Amino acid sequence: MSHLQREIEEQPDVIARLLSEQSEQAQTIARAIREANPAYICIAARGTSDNAARYAQYLFGIKAKKVVALATPSIHTLYQTAPDLSRALVIGISQSGQSEDIRQVLTDAKAQGSLTISLTNKPESPLAQQADYHFDLMAGEEVSVAATKSYTAQLTAIAMIGAHLVGDADMHTALATLPAAARDTIAAAGDTAQWIERYRYTDRLAVIGRGYNYCTAFEISLKIKELCYISADGWSEADFRHGPIAIVQPGFPVFVVAPRGATSEHAIDLLALLAKRKAESLVITNDDIPEGLARRVLKIPASLPEWLTPITAVIPGQIAAMHLAAARDLPLDKPRGLSKVTNTQ
Repeated sequence: MSHLQREIEEQPDVIARLLSEQSEQAQTIARAIREANPAYICIAARGTSDNAARYAQYLFGIKAKKVVALATPSIHTLYQTAPDLSRALVIGISQSGQSEDIRQVLTDAKAQGSLTISLTNKPESPLAQQADYHFDLMAGEEVSVAATKSYTAQLTAIAMIGAHLVGDADMHTALATLPAAARDTIAAAGDTAQWIERYRYTDRLAVIGRGYNYCTAFEISLKIKELCYISADGWSEADFRHGPIAIVQPGFPVFVVAPRGATSEHAIDLLALLAKRKAESLVITNDDIPEGLARRVLKIPASLPEWLTPITAVIPGQIAAMHLAAARDLPLDKPRGLSKVTNTQ
């Protein structure tokens, strides 16, 4: 078994461990945020962690009604300029905690008196040490270059902090169902190796999501790029209509992340447009999809509320990327030209 497969399968246990052992830290961080009462939130991240930041934009924006911006680390490093973050909560997200540019954002923010928080899988890392508060992702060593369990751990951490920040008992109840939902999602994807063979020679595809699952579209597309060396672009369902849909031709594969929720009606409408263009839609959903609109439906548990579906919806994409890479006879744990820790400045 590859490290990648093992780490995908470890995700339910990682989520369960976080919920069991890090609830108090999530509560402490939420209390600090309430006391600081920031005017807005700024999140610094790169790569997979940047997709976790996209999730935070929607979760904190919808549940906590906070304005959430993504940082521009190059301003802090290459241009040696520190924007005014004095009224912000600044969060740094990184699996390794090693990226100098992410740490510089927090350094500048802290010098201005901002509350700073880090989410890393390495509590001894420079980023973890730099922040006022650190949330340990407790994912264990992640050997595969393509991040999987650390990503869902980041999403879970954000969801936990958000639930404590809002103080909503229903959110905590829903969080408790996550480990089982992740296990069920992995089990439901057991036939992926067989059906993914159809796309072995694909050289481009699109991944579509919206709302809470905007991040999922970007993360699945990143996993396919990293593991399969395919030009896979992530799009918002809304943005995809503004031009990029022109690339769709008969047989073009499109992953559509379409769980039940506020985006459902728009996702179904897009699937109808894709069907007219004879695209092959691979739909990740817990909703009912009208007959004829999906080449294949990749099921996730129906029990989760929309705000938690990014944690399960990404898993069928991770598994599809892994099996597609295997079908193309590509290395699963060490894709060409990549390393586990990327230290950008």
